[in-house]
Amino acid sequence: MTLTVMDERAALVVIDLQKATVARTTEPPTAEVVQRSAELAKAFRDRGLPVVLVNVTGGAPGRTDATQAQAKAQTQTPKRPADWAELVPELDAHPDDLRVTKQTWGAFHGTSLHGDLQARGVTQVVLTGIATSIGVESTARAAHEHGYHVVLAVDAMSDLDPVTHRHSIERVFPRLGETATTAEILEVLTRVG
Repeated sequence: MTLTVMDERAALVVIDLQKATVARTTEPPTAEVVQRSAELAKAFRDRGLPVVLVNVTGGAPGRTDATQAQAKAQTQTPKRPADWAELVPELDAHPDDLRVTKQTWGAFHGTSLHGDLQARGVTQVVLTGIATSIGVESTARAAHEHGYHVVLAVDAMSDLDPVTHRHSIERVFPRLGETATTAEILEVLTRVG
């Protein structure tokens, strides 16, 4: 479903555009994803609409063989740089932006995101970020389950794997909300307020 309307109380939610994830994600190129997300953030701020900047600092505490293997691999690899979870400077974070630090794939679980959006009367979320099939998709699913009108900026997200990126965009996202390019969102946003 393509973008039809922008609610008067929409919020932009930018997922995991932080130094570590931007450095290792390639499909599509992250420089384009960061630039488009920054354009959307500026447009939302210019209209007095909330911008939510999400980063991840750890993993979920659940126990699976995969998480055990991951933990073991992390102890055998060099330590992460001290700034690995910092948002990329191109986002030009503002003091009024909401900040969410998560420990799981999705930005709603275990965070104040839903309460913060509700306190601002938000009815619609526009999602961008990394990784399409992990953090963005998990957050989109939760936003849909919380009753938000979900919009996915498909050219402002990236993934480690082009196949999973396309699968999320082509198969999953149309079931969760509306999909649009950054240019289409910016065009519809000009009609708000």
